[in-house]
Amino acid sequence: MEKDNSIFLSVLESHKGIIYKVANSYTTTVENQEDLIQEIIFQLWRSFEKYNDQYKWSTWIYRIALNVSISFYRKESRKKNYSQPLTESIIEAVPDDISDDQAGNVSILRRFISEMQELDRALLILYLDEKSHKEIAEILGLSETNVATKISRIKERLRQRFAGISIPGSERQMG
Repeated sequence: MEKDNSIFLSVLESHKGIIYKVANSYTTTVENQEDLIQEIIFQLWRSFEKYNDQYKWSTWIYRIALNVSISFYRKESRKKNYSQPLTESIIEAVPDDISDDQAGNVSILRRFISEMQELDRALLILYLDEKSHKEIAEILGLSETNVATKISRIKERLRQRFAGISIPGSERQMG
């Protein structure tokens, strides 16, 4: 596929939410988020000619965005030599009409996600975005069985960590 600015810009515009969601999940400051978004877009552009149309655009974008973000996160972690909780949310839009209990539960979930290993964080982002095991496997380059096993383990860690805490009104149950 020959590089075509208009197609690239159209794909980027229609899938920019993926880029922002992933960048929010792997950065702690607005400055780092802007740098990461710029790097993701640059890498998408570099890979644009190699796009394989057997995959959806969203799969391709997730794969590149997550790989770039994990590399960025590791580089930033080495610079700081300590883990810092995320100040931005991967749960993008928290409705204004939720209760204080629900807001507290969202906060707990954000903290849990920020403490996860990079691959587990990527899995949970995709799971919460309601991607199928097949789509997650394609994006992360894992087998569907491996995805199912890892998600099951993440759910179990969530259950153990937050035993007794319910997330009222949750649309996607972790069970």
